[in-house]
Amino acid sequence: MDKVKIGIPRSIHYYYYGDLWISFFKYLNCDVIISPKTNRDIMNCGIRLATDEMCLSMKNLLGHIDYLQDKCDYILIPRIDNYGISNQTCTNFLAIYDIVHNLFSTPILSYNIDVVHHQTEKQGMIQIGEQLGFSKKQSKIAYLEACNCVWKNKKLAIEKNIQKLKSIKSKVLLVGHPYNLYDEMIGNPIISFLKKMDVEIIYSNLFYSEMTNQASKQLSNELYWKFNKENIGSIPFVQNQIDGIIFLSTFPCGPDSLVNELVMRKIKLPYLNLILDDMDGMVGFETRLESFIDIIQERKRKHV
Repeated sequence: MDKVKIGIPRSIHYYYYGDLWISFFKYLNCDVIISPKTNRDIMNCGIRLATDEMCLSMKNLLGHIDYLQDKCDYILIPRIDNYGISNQTCTNFLAIYDIVHNLFSTPILSYNIDVVHHQTEKQGMIQIGEQLGFSKKQSKIAYLEACNCVWKNKKLAIEKNIQKLKSIKSKVLLVGHPYNLYDEMIGNPIISFLKKMDVEIIYSNLFYSEMTNQASKQLSNELYWKFNKENIGSIPFVQNQIDGIIFLSTFPCGPDSLVNELVMRKIKLPYLNLILDDMDGMVGFETRLESFIDIIQERKRKHV
């Protein structure tokens, strides 16, 4: 009997849950097919499929799903509403399932996360395992094993990120969602450019989320977007150990536009706000990045 093939788009959810999903399905002996790193064809395809109101990250996701639709039995698309009353997600995380269901014909494998209504990740993943024909016990063990593996890797990445704060190089906190920071065509060109300039990059998503979520209250008590709180909550932790901050978002992200603007009015460190839309070139960004790095390096020299 052929193994069931599960398609995972290398976009948005992948950068939060990808390691968990891959470990879970491999433990159940399913084939996992991940779309390739973003390229121009994938991005252009997503732009064609999307509406103008969607952010570039959402357009990118649709391109990855289109790539997968004739290569797998199911495409994994969760519905993620909230992790509690004060930890909401962007409405796109809830709407993606319906958008994909109406645009593509490949069957969707899905689960809900809605902690307010007692729907958790653990319950959802176990239900997916049962839907694929595995027992509840098998599915539960697969989920717990996957969680254990992911936590070990995550902890190592966090500790490595924290260690970089001891570097003598100019240190920049890069604030953004992981699906933007690590995407091949969105954040990776910026990261590569900063590394060429010999800058130490500290990533906002590589801290313990419970701590950054709580620390975000130092900047605003009224935010309720979970991932935005975790991103900006990294600032209080490192503000005395870094030389500047770069905010990275995609147009027209509503939560990022509101939260980043609020934060930029309160911080005292040099910052640069990059909002990506047209991905045709990096020339404009390179000029701004060069100027920003010159500013923080000169400022650092004056304070030595």
